[in-house]
Amino acid sequence: MTGGAVPDGAAAVPSAETVRGAVRSWLELNWRPDRALRDWRSILVDSGWACPTWPRELYGRDLPAELGGIVLEEIRRAGAVGPAVGVGIGLVAPTLLEHGSAEIKLRLLRPIATGEDAWCQLFSEPGSGSDLAGLTTSAVRDGDEWVINGQKLWTTGAAHAGYGLLLARTDPSVPRHEGITAFALPLRQPGIEVRPLRQMNGYASFNEVFITDARVPQANVIGVVGAGWGVARTTLAHERHLAANLLALMPGEAQGRTAQEAMAEALAYFKTYEWYPQRQGRADLAPVLAREAGRSVEPLVRQQLAQLYSLERLMHWMSQRASASAARGAKRGPEGSLSKLAASRLARAAARTHSHIAGAWGLLAGDDAPHAGVVTEVLLSVPAQSIAGGTDEIQRSIVAEKVLGLPREPQPADDSSATGG
Repeated sequence: MTGGAVPDGAAAVPSAETVRGAVRSWLELNWRPDRALRDWRSILVDSGWACPTWPRELYGRDLPAELGGIVLEEIRRAGAVGPAVGVGIGLVAPTLLEHGSAEIKLRLLRPIATGEDAWCQLFSEPGSGSDLAGLTTSAVRDGDEWVINGQKLWTTGAAHAGYGLLLARTDPSVPRHEGITAFALPLRQPGIEVRPLRQMNGYASFNEVFITDARVPQANVIGVVGAGWGVARTTLAHERHLAANLLALMPGEAQGRTAQEAMAEALAYFKTYEWYPQRQGRADLAPVLAREAGRSVEPLVRQQLAQLYSLERLMHWMSQRASASAARGAKRGPEGSLSKLAASRLARAAARTHSHIAGAWGLLAGDDAPHAGVVTEVLLSVPAQSIAGGTDEIQRSIVAEKVLGLPREPQPADDSSATGG
């Protein structure tokens, strides 16, 4: 790996000024806006600057999280392009770094950062959403391979992914949290069928994945056989911050071939998530609707708008707290659960406020409806906010136990959690 003035093998953490200067110098020498995106990403990843918090032997620079943020700032300031956006960089890479063998990390991490391999998350099932430990997809050992059978649900990006981060049951005879194994499942093989799911808001962002006698090599086990529950918990901890982390990787103004290709790639990825602002309630739209309807002077409407503003600021501070904790390199704790609960509360309050202001016309949909039917879309999308990425009930249990120190509810095994895909 090449580039930069941060000394190799240095025991001391470099200063922010040293890192900033090293990135700027390297970009001045290497950034060319007319390169093909894949060529540029290969150069960037091999330099260690694409994922600077990763270990040096794994295409990184061993920098702490706060210095990694400085690197990203400098890449954006130069108008350059960072690593590929997606579930791979946001969820799979952190999971591999914590649990993967040296061989699997060396083999799978680089194509994630360059964008060669897209990933999806194969966790939820028709009978086990919030109760993830109840999954029934099976993996049976056959020599140096595992044979997979089962069905996954609410899977985003499955139609385009080359790999899936899969949880499967490898030992049904032990307590359910102990008989789960995590795999890197190749999806472009016989026995994998992906079907889109039409949502009540009209979108088809998710898929169901049917797996029939699909095969995955033993070398693609992530962590230890039977220890997949710990792997899943790592993934879920990062999932609650996924959207914000991926947005931070979005390229800046599309100038030159490299940035234009990166922007097209990112927009194609985020097309799946275009209804997510409506899922979050679109609190920003409430004052606009109130003014247009001539109701902004009504006391009850004004109270609702003030409440929305308060909840929005609360959610923002919760997110800042979680980001600050991550920047300090602290282990991910209950901050993500608090942020998610705040977001759910804001979304529901926004939906109620939109309904109160809009009245009956808020039920109209389509381009010819007021605001192109966005209020209806909010009302049909907001319920997902309290489900995806871990239900509100699960988040409250986490806060109760980890923050308030309340006793755990009676359970047959260690911990339980949830996932949205």
